[in-house]
Amino acid sequence: MAQKQSLSEVHESVNTTKHKGWRKIFSFIGPAYLVSVGYMDPGNWATDIAGGSQFGYQLIWVLLMSNLIALLLQSLSARLGIVRGLDLAQASRNAYPNWVNFPLFVLAQTAIIACDLAEIIGMAIGLNLLFHLPLIWGVSLTIFDTVLLLFLFNKGMRKLEAFIVSMVFIVGVSFLIEMFIVEPSLKEIAKGFEPSFLTGDALYIAIGIIGATVMPHNLYLHSSLVQTRKFKRDHQGIKEAIKFNFIDTTVALNLAFFVNAAILILAAAAFFKNGFHQVAEIQDAHRLLSHIFGSVAPTLFAIALIAAGQSSTVTGTLAGQIIMEGHLNLRIQPWLRRLITRLLAILPAFFTILFFGENALGSLLILSQVVLSLQLGFAIIPLIHLTSNKNEMKDFTIKTWVKVLAWLSAIVIISLNIKLVIEEISHWIQTSNGWYIYALVIPIAILTALLLIFIFVYPLISKKIGSGNVPHGEALAIDAVDQINYKKIGITVDFSKNDRNTIKHALTQGGKEAHYYLIHIVETAAASYHGNKAMDHETKTDIDNLEKYKTNLLELGYEATPLVGFGNTAKAIAEIATQNKLELLVMGAHGHKGLKDLIFGTTVNAVRHKVNIPVFIVK
Repeated sequence: MAQKQSLSEVHESVNTTKHKGWRKIFSFIGPAYLVSVGYMDPGNWATDIAGGSQFGYQLIWVLLMSNLIALLLQSLSARLGIVRGLDLAQASRNAYPNWVNFPLFVLAQTAIIACDLAEIIGMAIGLNLLFHLPLIWGVSLTIFDTVLLLFLFNKGMRKLEAFIVSMVFIVGVSFLIEMFIVEPSLKEIAKGFEPSFLTGDALYIAIGIIGATVMPHNLYLHSSLVQTRKFKRDHQGIKEAIKFNFIDTTVALNLAFFVNAAILILAAAAFFKNGFHQVAEIQDAHRLLSHIFGSVAPTLFAIALIAAGQSSTVTGTLAGQIIMEGHLNLRIQPWLRRLITRLLAILPAFFTILFFGENALGSLLILSQVVLSLQLGFAIIPLIHLTSNKNEMKDFTIKTWVKVLAWLSAIVIISLNIKLVIEEISHWIQTSNGWYIYALVIPIAILTALLLIFIFVYPLISKKIGSGNVPHGEALAIDAVDQINYKKIGITVDFSKNDRNTIKHALTQGGKEAHYYLIHIVETAAASYHGNKAMDHETKTDIDNLEKYKTNLLELGYEATPLVGFGNTAKAIAEIATQNKLELLVMGAHGHKGLKDLIFGTTVNAVRHKVNIPVFIVK
């Protein structure tokens, strides 16, 4: 199966070549804002509130470091997408052996589920705070985000970006106003930028902050979103695209840093300063804000939380599409893929509330961000290798100093993760003698570490890192073409005005030498249940109509046989084609799309996947 373009529905859908000056710069603005919402999602809120309430302003430097690392890595991700025309998942699939790509997909999908889990919990909490809707209902309602995303996606990339930017604007303005309400100490904020040694809870929360800020799925997402811009593929055009996307990334991520810093500062000023040092729950933060500052601050807090959750869920599901199509080269219907991603995230939140109560959601939020951080190495290492490859990146290979900074960032993140894993496993061994720690946790940790080492070493000893970068495969030489004479041609009919056009096209394929099979499927309830024993009014009428078509074709000098199928249309057509050994199938397209596809189905696509003969689609 040939590899498709990343997010093919919107690939190169925004044309930048027709603009000049500031309009040209503006045409590139957008992808980084979609990425930036992942840096200010409800998962960030949980880690920032926990960090600010427990350690005051002490962890602001971790936020700043995370933001600088994110800026560096996102610029590499954008560069990969612009220069290679591949997203990170596609490039990794080409660079590594096939057996590696499945665990990479599983790890990346786990990160997306962890991220989506944060959006679901955040949205549910926001709805609860504003409208007192029970959390279990709020979690259930978030499944409808899939419909919103499908609607926005069908409206085009610019509409989707406008929605996201409006959500980001609401979050930013809400926290700007809250900063004036809580009046934080500027002197203490400045002191928080001084690095300090981290252990225990501070390390756990710091790693959660890093995972929440340098999100692994955002690296996949950014490398794909930059490909929605159409620009000249010459040296100057690529150089210009890299420059404008870097501006986009810098502005968007600095805005995300402002929001994250504002949340941590808010928690430090409102809770740590007033002696509330263990505020890890978003609901507690809302209640305390109401107690300390009145009604305005907590209302803005809840509105911003809903906006952050709603915007982040859009980007998370897009990343799920990119990872599935890139690593596995597997494409399913967008609405189904997004629904599956959402359900995989809803289930943990749903069962956490049912079995552990609503108060456990805060801990689940922070755990989800730590999971994100643990997956970072599996995205960062391939990204650095790919953008360092001179054979593929050519003049746009990253410079040595950038490479050094990127590897240092990777070492910092991976070292902190290793330290955390060792501490957590040691703690579990001391507090529990569960067999699962030795039988499952430790072996999985060792296997994961070995996979990480392989991902780092393989490109250094293999030349494959620079091969296989053509998304659609190589062009093949065309030999001398002999005329194909089809002898047995199937024609699907539904007795609509489209039949005339479908039959005419079929007749031109085989002429009077071929034999034509007129196929109609009866879909009544009786036909679905009784099959060929059904002889209701519709079935009899359909058989009579097929006979009329047959007589008409005989008068014109064509041989035809009427065939009736029953029940599922696609399955019945495929069975008729197989049983009669048809060589070509001619079908009329129904002409509906979007929501009607969900209601009426897409017969042509379903049949195409069930038969091994050419399918000629007439519209």
